[in-house]
Amino acid sequence: MNSELLEILVCPLTRSRLRLEGNYLVAEVGGLKYPIRDEIPVLLIDQAELPAGVKSLEEFKTKFKDQIPA
Repeated sequence: MNSELLEILVCPLTRSRLRLEGNYLVAEVGGLKYPIRDEIPVLLIDQAELPAGVKSLEEFKTKFKDQIPA
């Protein structure tokens, strides 16, 4: 992953910075994990893996509502 690209990418939901963890970009706020496929980040909310203990995207949005920009 290009470090310059990583500096400008943000989570499309929380707008928080992303960090590289293996084949994923992980949002600093909430921990949504976006896959990297064929060296291309897939920054689609419905493709993100939810953090442990969160069963649905709606539950995630409720849990982190104060940290998700309007």
